[in-house]
Formats: sequence, C-alpha cells, structure tokens
Amino acid sequence: MKILIVGGGSAGWMTAATLESQLPQHKISLIESKNISTVGVGESTLGQITDWMRILKIDVKDFIKHTEGSYKLSIKFTDFYKKGESFHYPFGEPELNNNLRGNNDWWYKKILYPKTPTSNYAECTDPMQMAYINLKKFNSEKCAYAYHFDATKFGLWLRDKYCKKVKHIVDDIKTIEQDENGIVSLNKKYKADLYIDCTGFKSLLLDKTLKEPFESYSDILPNDSASTTKIPYKNKRKELNPYTNCTAIENGWVWNIPLWSRIGTGYVYSSKFVDDQTALKQFKKYLKRDDLKFKNIKMRVGIHKRLWVKNVVAIGLAAGFIEPLESNGLFTVHEFLIKLLRNMQRDKISQWDKENYNYQCKLIFREFAEFVAAHYALSNRDDTPYWRYCLNKNWEESLLTLKPKIMHGFFQYARARDTDYQFRSDGGFSYIAAGMHWAPVDKISLIKSGLKYYELENVFQQAINNINNRKEHCEKLVSKEINFFDAVENAHN
Repeated sequence: MKILIVGGGSAGWMTAATLESQLPQHKISLIESKNISTVGVGESTLGQITDWMRILKIDVKDFIKHTEGSYKLSIKFTDFYKKGESFHYPFGEPELNNNLRGNNDWWYKKILYPKTPTSNYAECTDPMQMAYINLKKFNSEKCAYAYHFDATKFGLWLRDKYCKKVKHIVDDIKTIEQDENGIVSLNKKYKADLYIDCTGFKSLLLDKTLKEPFESYSDILPNDSASTTKIPYKNKRKELNPYTNCTAIENGWVWNIPLWSRIGTGYVYSSKFVDDQTALKQFKKYLKRDDLKFKNIKMRVGIHKRLWVKNVVAIGLAAGFIEPLESNGLFTVHEFLIKLLRNMQRDKISQWDKENYNYQCKLIFREFAEFVAAHYALSNRDDTPYWRYCLNKNWEESLLTLKPKIMHGFFQYARARDTDYQFRSDGGFSYIAAGMHWAPVDKISLIKSGLKYYELENVFQQAINNINNRKEHCEKLVSKEINFFDAVENAHN
C-alpha cells in the first residue's frame, strides 16, 4: 500500500514515524510546503504519550535533549473556581484509603473541617507525587510524568531520527484530483492508496476537498482564539517548575509551559467576549511586560462528522481540536494514530474498519471535550461577562446535542455522585471536582446512607490523622531525592 501524509509539523512527523515503525511493509511518503509557519511556543502533554513513545522505542533522554524538553508531573489550576484558589491534578494512580462506599478520607475531612483548602485534596490522594511537586524533586522510577518540549523541534527530531525510510517531498499542493473513491492525485503526480491529512486547521483534504461536514463544539467550549509568546528565564532554577500552570483571567486562561531554554505561554480566550487587541492588552498586563513578540492564533473548535472518508484519514488539527486546556493537542494525535494502526492490521481495509475508527476516535474526542468543559461549568466566578456566561449557561441542553444522545460527560459524574456518593472514577475528574468544591458526599448524603452525622468526628478522626501522617512520611522520603532542576539538566548533558 502507498500512503501519502500531507503536511509536516508535529502531527505529520508523528504519523510518519508511527507508520514507519509499525507498518514497514507499506510505502510511506510525506509532502509538506516550505512556506508553512509553526507556532512553536511549547507543547504540554499528558501521561499517555509515554505509551506511544514506548511503541516507537523512543530514547527518552535523547528526546529531551533534542527538543528543549523537561518533565511534567502535574497540571496546576489557578483562579478557576474563584480568585485566590489553586489546585493540582497530579499524574499517576491515586493512593486512596477508601471508607463508606468508596469515598476517600479527604471528603470527610472537608465535611468536618469546611475550611480545608481544596489544594489539599491532591496531597491526600497522591501524597508521594505531590511531595515531588512541592519539594521540586524527581525520580524517573517513582514519579508519574509526561513532558514539556518544543513542538517544532520535536517534529524535526522525529523526521531526522525515526523517519529515515519515509520519502520526504517538499512542494506546494496546487491541484487535487478526485473521483467517487476519493483523492486520485496531488499536483497530478503524487498518487497513493491512502492519504493522511495533517494540514492543520486548513484540513485541505478532508474539509476543503471532500467537504466533510464540521461539527462545532463552541457551545460547550467557548474559547476560539489565543495570543502566544516566548519568555526567557530570569532564574531558570527557580522558574523551571515540574508542572504546567493554567491561570484563569478575564476572558479565558493563560498557560505557562517551562521548557529547558525558555517558557512558552499563551492566553486562550473567546472572541465573543473580547477582541484581539483588548485580549493582547490583558495578556501583557498579566505578564507585566510588553517587550515580547506575540502571535495570534484562531482555533476551530470541534471535529468533523467523519475522520476517515473514502481514502482520506485526518490526524491532528485537520480532524478536530478541543482547546489547549488539559494538554489535549498531541493527545488526540497519538491516540488517533493508535486507533488507526489497530484498524489497519488486516490485509484489506473494509468499510467497517473505517466506521469503527470514526466511532472510536470521536468517542475519545467527545469524552475529552466534556472533561475540558467541566472546568468552565463548575466554576463559580462571576467577575466578568465571560465567567458569568459560564456560570449561567444551560449545560444540559448543550451536552445533549452531542451524539450519541446517551448519558455521558457531566451527567455520568452527577448520577454517580448523587446515587453512590462517589464519581465514576477516581481519575482526573476527582481532582477537578475537588478544586471546584463539587463534592460527591456531604451531610445530607451521610444521613441518607444511615451513618449518624454526629458520630463522624470520632469515626474519621483517625483517618484524618492518617492523611497528615502520609503527607509527612512522603515528604521525608522525597526530600532525599535529586532536585528537579538537576534531573532535567542531567538529561540535557
């Protein structure tokens, strides 16, 4: 089979490297224009990227060294619930001491002592990971982590090291021929059995040529624009944090991604509430500087109705995009690629393979989109029209417009919360819910369950003591580990 990847960048070269690694029997080519600019402000990833890297047998130290990379242990959210509050979403499996119907100790501590800060939740559920974060220590064998890196350098590194058998074509696409079976040729000379669209928001093949309808998610994801820049370090040892920082401001939020040589930052906002010039002024005010070069990006939020149509598959932004919150950009790339591989294992690709791929990818996308939307839906901020919109929005109506029309997203969590006094999982959503003061268990739930509320203080006092003891124990162990900065520096030497 001849496979032609259209477009380079992170998505294109990730696709090329993946296919070369896992489908060596196919002839793979990649065509890209020399005139395409890249954002290149820094990429933040989730832990699942390590699974993809394992498939390609990527040397982590070599990857970090060539991409300005650093380790990422968590995502920190600041001012999302209300100003002055922050919380972490640490990577890894929570260490839960479960009591009453699966709830962990922290929820009961919160009931007994309402002034317990939400930032304390992560330190209860994953005290070891949070000890590494708070003390800025690192151990690759004991920490759960993803990466911060330069996306542009990442693509070039993949091209040079993992795509040696991929035919690289540099050319502008001027003409596209198609028939009832899909794409016939590009520029009347580049022909393939399967075309993979990695042309970004342009979506040259799937959208512009095949006219596949685009399903907007703007009703649950309000942001459609971003202003980005690069910041040099003043004190790298102090500023190189082991997490991505997301801070909510007037009309959206600002990311801070610490790479080895610099910091990538951007303001994600909604054009419905602020124009580009005003947003730039807000961003400069937040950064407390205006001596930097800024770039404006327009985002198309949503996904195409089908991602594999005839002989075209879209990967990356060409398929769809949620928004940068929760670092989902490359997440959908490597997860869609894994789904693609699993649907290309047989001798011939059937229509069922295509339909199965479309369903599986859209399910991943939809669930992630709703997870991101929860950050806005659960906020209690009302200090600007933007945040009042999120506070008063009819989320039920919005979510039910997404297909398939089943109980999913918020409703799954809400149902589990109201009936079982816990969430559907103890994963990321629990951290977001705790940070947003949305507890699965409360006084009413405890009374309903048959537990005498007045006995709580005695019943759970030991559990509360255990929380503090676990935190102190973990911090004592972690204090002996290598400093985070030194660990990253070692990876670059």
